[in-house]
Amino acid sequence: MAASLPNAGRLPVTADRSPVSLTPPPGGYAEWLAELKNRIHAAQQRAALAVNRELVLLYWHIGRDILQRQAREGWGAKVIERLAHDLRTAFPDMKGFSPRNLKYMRAFAQAWPEPEFVQGVLAQLPWYHQLTLLDKLKTHEERRWYAAKAIEHTWSRNVLAIQIELDARGRSGQAVTNFEQRLPKPDSDLARESLKDPYRLDFLGLTEEAQEREVEDALIKHVTRFLLELGAGFAFVGRQVPLEVGGEDFFIDLLFYHLKLRRYVVIELKAGKFRPEQVGQLGFYLTAVDAQLKSEHDAPTIGLLLCKSRNKVVAEYALRDSSQPMGIAEYQLVASLPETLQTGLPSIEQIEQELAGAIDEPKDDPERG
Repeated sequence: MAASLPNAGRLPVTADRSPVSLTPPPGGYAEWLAELKNRIHAAQQRAALAVNRELVLLYWHIGRDILQRQAREGWGAKVIERLAHDLRTAFPDMKGFSPRNLKYMRAFAQAWPEPEFVQGVLAQLPWYHQLTLLDKLKTHEERRWYAAKAIEHTWSRNVLAIQIELDARGRSGQAVTNFEQRLPKPDSDLARESLKDPYRLDFLGLTEEAQEREVEDALIKHVTRFLLELGAGFAFVGRQVPLEVGGEDFFIDLLFYHLKLRRYVVIELKAGKFRPEQVGQLGFYLTAVDAQLKSEHDAPTIGLLLCKSRNKVVAEYALRDSSQPMGIAEYQLVASLPETLQTGLPSIEQIEQELAGAIDEPKDDPERG
């Protein structure tokens, strides 16, 4: 008699066609499953954050101990080589104890001597972010600003490096605006900080002679990179957005919505020097957007004139009597960074992949040194 097979008379069990998957779920099961998945993802995220926090604090304490021992005992640099060897021997399966990384721990503790700030703020950032802050910035004030922004906007390490290279801190809040006079606190401060001057559009690859439509076309082609330059909170709504007023058609160059400010942002491109009469045109668009697009839950629309050049005094005079909140800033089409620095920046394609979550952490692991 032939031996019977273990699964004889049963449905074949495969990844896609298991007996369980062929059985209709009970009522409410799909919602419950979705809730469980969300809980699991949230727990995984909390666990990862907890592990990162403990790792950063451990590295800070090791770095502080190295500093104190070297100062108190007079130990030289060779103690780090010895410590790296002994720690790797004691913890062969644990990465992070190379001489290079131990030196980073020492520099980390030296740069951030306040344990409260490390525990309360810096422990929220991964170790690779800490290395970027140490390597690319020199002053305590700069590091604090970029650390806070990286946490606030959940920047990846690559995006953090880009923001540093492009001097986001130096340009933030530098546009000429009338927000302080036209918006209540704290909206006026938030709106002012959301605008820069100048906006660096050299990633478009255009010459200084580019016309408005060429700039606009290039911005839409690389809208992901443009959103990175605009800053956190901006969501793209459309280009050449049509508005009908009194039976006539008008078109907005670029329309965005700012998620934190809860308001539309109209951006008009001007491929020449700022002229005062352009404020009236932008004000007309703000009025039309408020009348036709703004909901009762949205705050009044703000505008940004993005010009190839502008005279700051003329811009201030032009905005002084305007009743609508708007700003005026310059854009740069040609890179002002040194060529050696430009080559170290990611390409447009890399940036767009990074923002889509397709790029892993850089491979310059300090453990290899």
